[in-house]
Amino acid sequence: MVFNEQNPKDSATVSPFEETLDLLEWPRLCEQISSFSCTPQGKKRCMRLPIPNSITTTKSYLAETLEIGTLDKFLENGLSFVGIHDLDNILHRSAKGGVLSGEELLAIAETLRSARRLRRQIYDQELRPTLSSLLSDIATLPELQKLLEFGLEEGGRIADRASERLSQLRRKLLDLKLQRRDLLQDLVRRYNSILQDTVISERYGRSVLSVKAGALDQSLGTVHDTSSSGSTIFVEPNTIIPIGNKIIEVKGDITKEENRLLALWSGKVVIHISTINHLSQVMMQLELALVRARYGDWMKGVAPSIHQDIDSPFLIEKFCHPLLLWQQHFEKGRPVVPISFEVSSALRVIAITGPNTGGKTVILKSVGLAVLMARSGFLLPCKGNPSLPWIDQVLADIGDEQSLQQSLSTFSGHITRISRILHSLEISKGSTLVLLDEIGAGTDPTEGTALAISLLKTLADRTRLTVVTTHFGELKALKYSDQRFENASVAFDSQTIKPKYYLQWGIPGRSNALAIASRLGLEPAIIENAQKLIGPNGLEDVNAVIKGLEDQRKLQQSAAEETAALLARTELLHEELLGQWRKQSQKSAEFQEKGRQKLATSIREGQKEVRELIKRLREPGADGEIARSTGKRLRKMQIHYQKETIIKNKNDWFPKVGDRVRLIAINKAAEVLEMSEDGLQVTVLCGLFRSVVDLTSIESLEGAKPRLPEPPSVKIKTNSRVIEHAKVRTKKNTLDVRGLRVHEAQSVIEEKLRHTIGPLWVIHGIGTGKLKKGLLEWLKTLDYVDEISNAPQNEGGAGCTVIWVS
Repeated sequence: MVFNEQNPKDSATVSPFEETLDLLEWPRLCEQISSFSCTPQGKKRCMRLPIPNSITTTKSYLAETLEIGTLDKFLENGLSFVGIHDLDNILHRSAKGGVLSGEELLAIAETLRSARRLRRQIYDQELRPTLSSLLSDIATLPELQKLLEFGLEEGGRIADRASERLSQLRRKLLDLKLQRRDLLQDLVRRYNSILQDTVISERYGRSVLSVKAGALDQSLGTVHDTSSSGSTIFVEPNTIIPIGNKIIEVKGDITKEENRLLALWSGKVVIHISTINHLSQVMMQLELALVRARYGDWMKGVAPSIHQDIDSPFLIEKFCHPLLLWQQHFEKGRPVVPISFEVSSALRVIAITGPNTGGKTVILKSVGLAVLMARSGFLLPCKGNPSLPWIDQVLADIGDEQSLQQSLSTFSGHITRISRILHSLEISKGSTLVLLDEIGAGTDPTEGTALAISLLKTLADRTRLTVVTTHFGELKALKYSDQRFENASVAFDSQTIKPKYYLQWGIPGRSNALAIASRLGLEPAIIENAQKLIGPNGLEDVNAVIKGLEDQRKLQQSAAEETAALLARTELLHEELLGQWRKQSQKSAEFQEKGRQKLATSIREGQKEVRELIKRLREPGADGEIARSTGKRLRKMQIHYQKETIIKNKNDWFPKVGDRVRLIAINKAAEVLEMSEDGLQVTVLCGLFRSVVDLTSIESLEGAKPRLPEPPSVKIKTNSRVIEHAKVRTKKNTLDVRGLRVHEAQSVIEEKLRHTIGPLWVIHGIGTGKLKKGLLEWLKTLDYVDEISNAPQNEGGAGCTVIWVS
């Protein structure tokens, strides 16, 4: 566990990691986080937040943060740590044999009681397994708590009930004080003339009267003090001196008894000191988890995913620098511009370029703080689902290390700090994040560039990721010779001479020095001469290329946003179509069920009436008249059911090319493109999808069913009574479902199978294979499907499936 040290130290004694914490302003962040603490000891601990050294501890911290945060929101007034005291110094003194005061013992009792309350609120193995595991092995010592609370009153005073002897001594002391008060009041009445006032005072633990200096001879007692003016003498009358002595004696006995009790109770604490110390540490861990949760909730943070594999990518979307976020909310700072940081597993060095005051250093600190916060179990102030690899150490060289006392120039200061970073990399072989600000600056540009390139290639071999800021143009070209390098730049508006503060990936920053100088009013002649010195094939051409890349990136970003919007609308349309299809399927099923019930009822009624007629005919007394009436009734029933069937099937509507029809299966309008030769299949266009469906699977927009064409009557003489189903693929027994979703294709195939005798060829294509896989899984669940196989190679092969129905 690494703690953040707040006290300044000599740079020679501070480790590179501790120095990095100061450079990233981690102590300032800890100070802001401490404002969310509940207790003084919690606030003190937040100033030195622990940074875990293992991914297991980090994940445990994050789980604690999420679990306690959910509980804190669920409870009406949140979790309260009232009654949890700082016991470190108390237990330390107790371990050395010291006698604790009543207030200290009472603090222990209150901590035990409050810890028991918190355990009842938090412990739940199913909902909060991590916190429950943390609380499973603590003991709240109820016997010790009751003992201390019985013997101590509020404020730490030892109660009279603590022991019988103490109770007797305190009653005796009270009686003596009452007796002394009565005697003094009697003396005040008797010697009122020589008293300066009638107030009974106290000097050095003795009760005295205020006597006038001139009446000293008349007083009988011991002088204990004189007023500053000398006009008043404080005298203890002789009559109450024996009582005063007895009071002092009794007070001494009371003190001895109180000390005996405190020593006894302190001994009880020593017996359980390890248990109490463990409980105190668990309470501190719970409070830190609550602080992390409340701070994350204030930032609207998101839980990061941390991976053990160091080659895992960095994915952080719209991260807001926490210090700037605090400044925006509490110090009326300007709105924070979030940055997105996406680094693939192959990248090792990110070179950020751009003008000064553009926000490069803020980006460095943001990346460093994001890693440290994730490692410490905090939620990150970003969007989406942040993901990053486990980083063992973060090392940084940010700012100017110029020192007059140590005779260090800016360049020397940077090199000294970088040397310490390289030495730290040699000692620790874990994954490392290195942040370098203005690499190679402060010396000759040519030598600085060469040194920077060499250093970055070395860091690319030794670190998980190195992020540098630079003004050297040569570093921008490393990307094109080494795939481990990538360029980024901070956006800058040369028209308003103001930075935009957001990060542009893949594009190096172009120089804006001449444009800024011109806008700031530098003489045009100087600007013109500078442009001539640059040359037509120099920096100006590079800037033109970079500007072209920026324009191209804007176009690509605009196109990507339009594509995302179109995709979102398509998804909404798909959900709408799916919902309507489900409703239609449900309505169709309900309609079919009603029709089936109606048909069943009609059949039962017909059967019942026929049975009645047959019964009448079989009666012994049946004659010809009964037979004629029965036959007449049967003919009427036949005509009634034939008429109903004819009325139901009567329909003169037939689709033609260009008509708008409705697909019954998905309840969507489509356009008729082509009719089959036999008129039993229709090629339709529904949205972007083109498909061949049966005539019976469509209807007019008004709901009319299509008239089925009369099949040609062909008489064939044969000796066989049964003709085998055709095994030849034709247009009639072929269905094309390419371009449809699985559920849409299922509806079309099911409708086709209802009217198919023999095999059915279904063309679904190969593509990703999802459509074929979904259809095969569905077909295997149908009882009336006997066989499923791929079509022969000359009829489509794996892109076509043949279905045999029973």
